[in-house]
Amino acid sequence: MKNLATLTLLFISIVLLGSCGKKTTETKPERKDITETVFASGVLVPDNQYNLTSLSDGYIIEMKFKEGDIVSTNQLLAIVDNEQSSINARSSNELLEIAYSNANPSAPALKQVKINIELATQKLSQDEKQAERYKRLFETNSVSKLEYENAVLNLENSRTSLLALQENYKLLQQQADQQIIIQKSQKDANHVSKNFNEIKAVVGGKVYEMKKELGDYVRKGDIIAVIGSPEKLYALLSVDESNISKIKLQQPAIIQLNTQLQKNYNGVVTEIYPAFDQQSQSFYCKVEFEDALDF
Repeated sequence: MKNLATLTLLFISIVLLGSCGKKTTETKPERKDITETVFASGVLVPDNQYNLTSLSDGYIIEMKFKEGDIVSTNQLLAIVDNEQSSINARSSNELLEIAYSNANPSAPALKQVKINIELATQKLSQDEKQAERYKRLFETNSVSKLEYENAVLNLENSRTSLLALQENYKLLQQQADQQIIIQKSQKDANHVSKNFNEIKAVVGGKVYEMKKELGDYVRKGDIIAVIGSPEKLYALLSVDESNISKIKLQQPAIIQLNTQLQKNYNGVVTEIYPAFDQQSQSFYCKVEFEDALDF
């Protein structure tokens, strides 16, 4: 990919050339092709080219490939040392274990409320019997109305207390379950972040250029290497704005590499990109090879 390609595009326009001679000499018009040549420079680019980028900050502590290697999809290529993501992953595992423990019926908070519920249930049973006994005594005028009403009031208080404890238990259980969901989500997120320390090939291909070396410090988004198709290359050419109007799709092109000046390759224009490069004052076009490359 580092080799610059010098491209000559051949544009053929057909014009009619006429010649006139002396009146005494008979002449005939001849039709000839006028060939206009446009020169453009560029680089070789592999199909499906993409940048292998770092997904986290840190130092590259392992580099498992070199320039020119053929790599497969999801192959581990490099490891970035990001201790913070590792710490977060470990702590999230521990917090999830605590959340599971708090959701267990034997957890201290739930266990205490459960004991209180059992005590409140027993008290309710006693107050029900007491209220029933005072009712019979009141009906025989053995106790006053006030004493009977107090017994009934104690019964209602016991029922309310038991209901409140039962609702409190449900709330604590719900909160514990919610904490499990939160911590599990956090654990999964931290696990993904930790995996970002492992740089893998998105798509299989050939490593055309390495941008970083072992021991380099990288930030998220930094390019580590350039990967593309190992089989198919095309020429990406910069055409001056004054000449772009002369370029047409399916036009023939002659491609000459600066590493093989003695040899020409046949190609064809397959794409003309609409974007204009302000810096170089040129347009880009794609030329595919019709001849097989032999380097």
